[in-house]
Amino acid sequence: MELEDTGFDYSLLSDFRARLVQGDAADRLLRVMLTRLTEAGLLKAGGRQRTDATYVLAAVRRLSRLELAGESLRAALEELAVIAPEWLQPLIEPEWDKRYGRKIEIRKVPGGPEAVTARAEVFGRDGQKVLAALWSPGAPGRLRTLPQVEVLRQVWVHHYYWDEEGQLRWRDGHALPPASLRFDSPYDTDAHYCTKNGTEWSGYRVHYTETCEEQRPEIVVHVATTIAPVQDGRLTEQIHDELAQAALVPAEHVVDAAYITPARVQRAQQVHGITLLGPIVADHSRQAKSGEGFGKSAFTIDWDRQQATCPRGKTSSQPGTLRIQGHEYLQFRFAKADCLTCPDRHPCTASASGPRSIALLPQPLHEIQVQTASTSRPSSGNDAMPSAPASRRRSPRPSGATAYGVRAIEGSPRRTSSTYSPPWPATSPAPPTGSPKHPEDVHDQAASTPSVPQRPDDS
Repeated sequence: MELEDTGFDYSLLSDFRARLVQGDAADRLLRVMLTRLTEAGLLKAGGRQRTDATYVLAAVRRLSRLELAGESLRAALEELAVIAPEWLQPLIEPEWDKRYGRKIEIRKVPGGPEAVTARAEVFGRDGQKVLAALWSPGAPGRLRTLPQVEVLRQVWVHHYYWDEEGQLRWRDGHALPPASLRFDSPYDTDAHYCTKNGTEWSGYRVHYTETCEEQRPEIVVHVATTIAPVQDGRLTEQIHDELAQAALVPAEHVVDAAYITPARVQRAQQVHGITLLGPIVADHSRQAKSGEGFGKSAFTIDWDRQQATCPRGKTSSQPGTLRIQGHEYLQFRFAKADCLTCPDRHPCTASASGPRSIALLPQPLHEIQVQTASTSRPSSGNDAMPSAPASRRRSPRPSGATAYGVRAIEGSPRRTSSTYSPPWPATSPAPPTGSPKHPEDVHDQAASTPSVPQRPDDS
């Protein structure tokens, strides 16, 4: 290209990016690039790599819960008006033109939380009227499968419930489904709310893995995009497996604390021969954090006899098992008689009458935890580890079902509870006769997952 050439219009970049996310084109391009770099001797297996994540903002307007309900109904009405105007016409009420005739933008609702709830339940009744008609025996079945109709159905399942009198009610903010299920915009149902280290966003989370060896270029070798609530640690095994498929397994993999656990250190070494490096805290007990009393390191463990000995020479009973955040631990419990008469009882345990107990991982994992903690600094890793990937940037996510050519990984939900409205999912009775509640699919189920963040109520 000549220096005098005016180049191409900037809009072509947006079009090119949109084409890249179609059909895994970005994935294929990355694989070709890595193959060429490997052939040129600039990239090889072994060495050191590092992984970190950053948040990606969804390219949609951020809506409050109230706006989401109204805009979801408006979008469904617009779609039905185009596809089946004759079917929709009898349902339209005179107030709907003013209520849903333009984009829903609601600033502050006078009257506080009660007024917000009242307005939301107006949206709810209008939406339920449309949904009941769609699921009535005489309605065309194809209308139920329209994209915005399905969005409306899910929003109503997520944000409304049936009370004991069969009335549709607005959910309290603490009784919502987990953030991994509900979305924040009717125009991008892959965008989810999350908060991390004081940062709130609606969108996605992208994980970059790149080489970090001296005298070699830093090259991105793996990219994965998930919905925002998916925790970083859920990607560790996937990253290792996919690097193995590409024959780019590192000898050392540097991560921050979110990606590493003793079990992941063990798997990385056993399955792929990777030394997983990162900060692990050896002891999360109150005593270790405060520096007062006896932390776990003060106890001697006889793994052959399955006994723990405290600093005063008392031994525990045979350990039981318990699960903490999905991990199995051995719980060593000491005799109540020994603990009640111990002069160090107050700094050793906060229990008024119970004995001291300590929970340890099984021996192989416990030894990995202690060894890794002793060789890593319990901080963010900035001093002890190489810096985060150079390619880590805050950027809007490309449109489409995937970002950067990597398919999104669905987050697992967990149950929530509330003192105001029924916990998700609602256990209230079926709706009144003539207003059938629309069926629920897999996205409306709840399961178990740790620490999925919940958005506060918009009131």
